[in-house]
Amino acid sequence: MEKIFVGLDVHKKTIQVSVMDGDGNEVLNKSIQNTPEEISATFGGFPRKARMVMESSSVWKAPFFQLRDDMGFDVALSHPYATRMIARSNKKTDKIDARILADLYRGNHLVVCHVPSRQAMANRDLVRHRRTLVRQRTGFKNSIHGILLQMSAQPTGTTFSRAWAGQIRHMGDYRTEAYLDAIDYMGDKIALADARVRDAVRQDRNAQFLKTVPGVGDYTALTISAEIDDIGRFAGSNALCAYAGIVPSVRASGDKAAYGHITRQGSDIMRWVLVQAVHSHVRYAKGSALTAFYRRIARKRGNGIAAVAAASKMLRVMYWLLREQRGFVPNYGQGVSCAEVIGEKAPPL
Repeated sequence: MEKIFVGLDVHKKTIQVSVMDGDGNEVLNKSIQNTPEEISATFGGFPRKARMVMESSSVWKAPFFQLRDDMGFDVALSHPYATRMIARSNKKTDKIDARILADLYRGNHLVVCHVPSRQAMANRDLVRHRRTLVRQRTGFKNSIHGILLQMSAQPTGTTFSRAWAGQIRHMGDYRTEAYLDAIDYMGDKIALADARVRDAVRQDRNAQFLKTVPGVGDYTALTISAEIDDIGRFAGSNALCAYAGIVPSVRASGDKAAYGHITRQGSDIMRWVLVQAVHSHVRYAKGSALTAFYRRIARKRGNGIAAVAAASKMLRVMYWLLREQRGFVPNYGQGVSCAEVIGEKAPPL
């Protein structure tokens, strides 16, 4: 066969494999075990010109990199939402899904995902790990507050300070004792994660540029840098904001257009850190144009909408910082810049 297209429906334990020729004839459809040994045995004899595609999921990484990096195949990662929109079917089985992936890839109808670099994926895992630890610690703190509310207890001092925690321990409740121990343990793990984040930022040039924006710290800079990975894959700042899901949704027909809430597509952690960065920026950079923009929107629409709008504006500035590989300076964009050369003026901060 001159052309071979392979659709892979990847699951935790199995992979459904559909092999199709250039004319759309399916020559194989079988299930294999999702193990490195089974993958090597199944595809070891395939010609390296075979083009493979799998849908992005929670289990795509191991088989993807084994097939692409270790075995040398051309492997694409299909966008799951776009694939569902294109190939809706009343019948859904693993065999059908694998066949559809192969057929769509053969017809060049797939929307493929960007596959981040190994370092970007490692940094994504790190920032998500820290977020999980913080959320778990917050859950333990909320449990303590709930117990104190039930007991009508009101310890004095700064919440969760050493003195405050000492009063809680003196109460002798086994539940609060366990939660306080867990909070101390999680605090140590969060400190280790923070140290890893700082080390990662020192090795990430883009994160260092992002840190120059007032209100952006190590964690925010590393998160945004890891999510973007390669700034060159975005045609402009609008494309980056759309990728982050921080642009308004729109329904247009004829000469009418209705704009709604932001799309919320893409990385939720990226949107979250941007909003947090806006709040920090407004607090510490009181004279910036972004702070003035935030306050102007807040007076009309409220703080929540203002924060999201300012986050979108901040991300546009970050786009140009990374495109031009430079740090933030006041009134950025007023001088000659790459943004102006191509006809888009970067918004100042």
